[in-house]
Amino acid sequence: MKNVLSIAGSDSSGGAGIQADLKTMCALGVYGMTAITAITAQNTQGVYEVQEIEPSLVAGQIEAVYQDIRVDAVKIGMVSSAAIARAVRDSLRRFQAANIVLDPVMVSKSGYHLLRPEAMDAVRELAAIADIVTPNIPEAELLCGFSIKTEGDMQNAAEKLCSLGAKNALIKGGHRLGTDAADLLFTGGRFIRLETRRIDTKHTHGTGCTLSSAIACYLARGDSVEDAARAAKDYITQAIMDAYPVGGGAGPVGHLNALYRKAGVNIDL
Repeated sequence: MKNVLSIAGSDSSGGAGIQADLKTMCALGVYGMTAITAITAQNTQGVYEVQEIEPSLVAGQIEAVYQDIRVDAVKIGMVSSAAIARAVRDSLRRFQAANIVLDPVMVSKSGYHLLRPEAMDAVRELAAIADIVTPNIPEAELLCGFSIKTEGDMQNAAEKLCSLGAKNALIKGGHRLGTDAADLLFTGGRFIRLETRRIDTKHTHGTGCTLSSAIACYLARGDSVEDAARAAKDYITQAIMDAYPVGGGAGPVGHLNALYRKAGVNIDL
């Protein structure tokens, strides 16, 4: 079995962050480990409070894992401050981390800002050590400094992120208007369009966390970046179709529904 480390924030409602990452890792057959960067008070309707973890403790969690357990891939999610981002970067450099997936979490679906503005440069420094960066369009706009409206803009953004040092980039297209939900992968000097039909649902809590974690799982299992991105896209598409409308807001995707079905659990919603 492969081992994957998630470095991210905790979601009290269980749909995103560390909780989504661990569910994804269980579903995809890897052993999940965590370094928690922040504790959030949130549910399906919003984020209400965030308490950051001290950077030294974030680094300590990473160190404790690496000193004892082989790490086959790393997913980085919410790193809200420059100090935390740099503690993560320095720790991963120290242990020569491989298969790093950076999901640059900046704003929650409810509009809560999860990244301090002054931390943007530190996130770019994290991108420089990443094997793949997976921003959505608003995140890519902030990282790159220009508006993204067309597929050409997405290509320019992917190239910009790789110029920062990232080995590969996946620009998620869900925020664009249209009938599909095409993402754009830049790998090996070429652009690959990952297409699926757009699913009409508001229950998409945790999609970015889940996709990036799935990519990390497939990389840990030995897949190429292209194959990992395609498999992760298939997984998140099914998870959105299986979304669980718990609560009064945007419910979480169905991370474990395939396992529930095998176990004979009634998942009719």
